[in-house]
Amino acid sequence: MPARPTLAILGASGDLTARLLLPALFRNENREELETLRIVGYALEDWDAETFRAHVRQSLDEFAPPVSQDAWRRFSERLDYRSGDMTGPKLAVLEEVIDGPASFYLALPPGVFAEAAQGLGDAGLQDESKGPRRLVIEKPFGTDLASSRALEADVSRDWREDQIFRIDHFLGKETTQNILVFRFANRFLEPVLNSQHVRQVQITASETLGLEGRYKYYDKSGAMRDMLQNHLMQLFTITAMEPPPLWDERVLRDHKVEVLKSVKPFEPAHLEHRAARGQYAAGRSGGETVPGYLEEPDIPADSITETYAAIRLELDTWRWKGVPFYMRSGKRLSGDITEIAIEFKRPPSQLFRETRLAQCEPNWLVFRVKPDETIELVAHAKKPGLGMESHPVSLRTDYAADRSAEYAAYDQLLLDVIEGDHTPFLRYDEVEAAWEVVQPLLDAWESGTPEPYEAGSDGPASADRLLEHGDRWRPLIP
Repeated sequence: MPARPTLAILGASGDLTARLLLPALFRNENREELETLRIVGYALEDWDAETFRAHVRQSLDEFAPPVSQDAWRRFSERLDYRSGDMTGPKLAVLEEVIDGPASFYLALPPGVFAEAAQGLGDAGLQDESKGPRRLVIEKPFGTDLASSRALEADVSRDWREDQIFRIDHFLGKETTQNILVFRFANRFLEPVLNSQHVRQVQITASETLGLEGRYKYYDKSGAMRDMLQNHLMQLFTITAMEPPPLWDERVLRDHKVEVLKSVKPFEPAHLEHRAARGQYAAGRSGGETVPGYLEEPDIPADSITETYAAIRLELDTWRWKGVPFYMRSGKRLSGDITEIAIEFKRPPSQLFRETRLAQCEPNWLVFRVKPDETIELVAHAKKPGLGMESHPVSLRTDYAADRSAEYAAYDQLLLDVIEGDHTPFLRYDEVEAAWEVVQPLLDAWESGTPEPYEAGSDGPASADRLLEHGDRWRPLIP
């Protein structure tokens, strides 16, 4: 009988496990996708297996209802638990429940990643004599270029690159994966995604929420590290990458790295026209008066952490030369929206110059992640009536409407880990290249202060300086 694969979750008592990993695994149980998988929790708590099962059931009742008795019976039979710290002698206890392929998910604070990876190595759990061994690391992969390289050196002491799965849940979202399919499976689209036809690309992730209790992490991170360097950079690379010759994890990741290596570097003398940062002040959000960032509990009164960041990326490639890629993300903004929006140039002919059609708005192709997962093409057609007037028409497809986008990403990514598919995960040279792009900004933002913007607004006025003549930011309320 073949050995059962094992998923060991280090940090099994934590919030990430309760909110995202366990619900995702349970939904895969409902889809009968887990086959013979054994799930082992590992944490400091001195629990036995039954106590852990009770914790899992409580988490599922809260974050993945309804829980049917039949599905719970099957799922609970997969569960086991061991306790200990992240040292090799303690982690060696996992050998008791692993007899074949195993994946180790570090659902831990970022500062413990290196210790845990080396502890697993000290315990010999990276050895593949009994089957593949995989290490799953959540972002952030360091806090800057230097720390990223240090983390890589620590992790790679015992783990090979092909054993490491760096997870960014944006790569598991339906919309993110659909960008690749929509681009490369449709002959009509790819020929116009270039500088001849595209005027600009905007990649946006805005939130109306503030800190929501995440002050310890966020004040050390800020919008650039929290969103732009990772999540939005992923959306950027798959939007701008060249068509791959085949669907292969190595080829796909090579093409993403090529995009990052083609970004025109940020020069200190030109930063004010290529980057902007802001920090929300008091204002109104969701119909309520909300405090500014510096008035939030536990935030230092002299904090210069940015809650809004925007950058303009320029690519030195034949395809995209001259096309600005605008990226922005922030908290306490006017709307909750995540999207990739591509604006096409106006038709070269002046056929309608003597009519009202001469003032038509441009065409947009929009891949929206939030609030709804959609693909939308904004075109123009004649408005019914006697005059030669146009009106916008939207060719739109909605998908995954009955699924939680936040959770569905983990559903897919966990299955990919178990199957050993690296395609939606980051290779280290991609992580490093992304840090290389933004490091000059992080260095420059060590001094000075971010521009205040009113909570509930569209962000700081300085963001408009990034825009080329005639461009404007898309509305944050779709």
